[in-house]
Amino acid sequence: MANQRLGVVMDPIAGIAAAKDSTLAMLIEAQRRGHELWYFEQGDLRLRNGVPLGTGRRLRVADSKTDWYELGSGREMLLGELDMLLMRKDPPFDTEYIYTTYILERAEQAGVLVLNRPASLRDINEKAFTACFPQCCPDTLITRSMADMRAFLAEHRKIVVKPLDAMGGRSIFVLNQGDNNANVIFETLTDSGARHAVTQRYIPEILQGDKRIIMIDGKPVSHALARIPPPDDNRGNLVMGAQPEVRELTDRDRWICAEVGPELRKRGVVFAGIDVIGDYLTEVNVTSPTGIRELQKLGGLDVARELFDVIDRLLQSRA
Repeated sequence: MANQRLGVVMDPIAGIAAAKDSTLAMLIEAQRRGHELWYFEQGDLRLRNGVPLGTGRRLRVADSKTDWYELGSGREMLLGELDMLLMRKDPPFDTEYIYTTYILERAEQAGVLVLNRPASLRDINEKAFTACFPQCCPDTLITRSMADMRAFLAEHRKIVVKPLDAMGGRSIFVLNQGDNNANVIFETLTDSGARHAVTQRYIPEILQGDKRIIMIDGKPVSHALARIPPPDDNRGNLVMGAQPEVRELTDRDRWICAEVGPELRKRGVVFAGIDVIGDYLTEVNVTSPTGIRELQKLGGLDVARELFDVIDRLLQSRA
């Protein structure tokens, strides 16, 4: 198809880990296809009388660990000049993130293909959204009541407790019944009952890895990225030292994907990463899921190419 203008909203590109960064992999593929790249950070976006604007800089990228980008000078532009826009800003999902989705929604209304859909970025909390698929999940409680958390721990004897708004394995605790740290952990995560947190039954299969399954337009890629916790940690997060391993999807994995995928597609979530431990769905990541580089390096899967095959098809259908 004819060259298109692609904008990306992301964290400062100078600070990314180029060898591992999924957004960079997407941009390299887009550039390979001849798309024109424009770079934005959150502070570059604004609304003027309802019109979405941005200070964009032309971007060129390279698959290099030391010299992976080149930025041009900034210019004021209408976001409506873009054909597509990737929202790849990492959490935290805070009020600034929400304000950014308002601007991106105006760009969407101006005809830009925004991925993922801004309204869905607001609506889909990556941990709470699993409540839409209870048939896929371990016993899960979202509450701000410390008494409820204590009762949940007494029921299951071993649980996982985590905040609703963190990423990368931050502030995830595994608790056993009788642990004297339980009360202070409940107090910390709920701010003494002032905010909600998540408790889940502990899934012992975490020792075999937390599987990240990439979903493109509601369908899974062929293999999962298992992230195996180190011996001295419970967390299956690469940033916390988990070791990656590429695995074929199991029948249960495919069933979970078939349950979750149609809802993601309906909501305009073209690129997502669902997390599965053992036989259970634990998270649905829609903001800036990762794993592309590891799947390519370890398994030879070109996920960025699969993604842009879908994006180009979506653009053609809008022409």
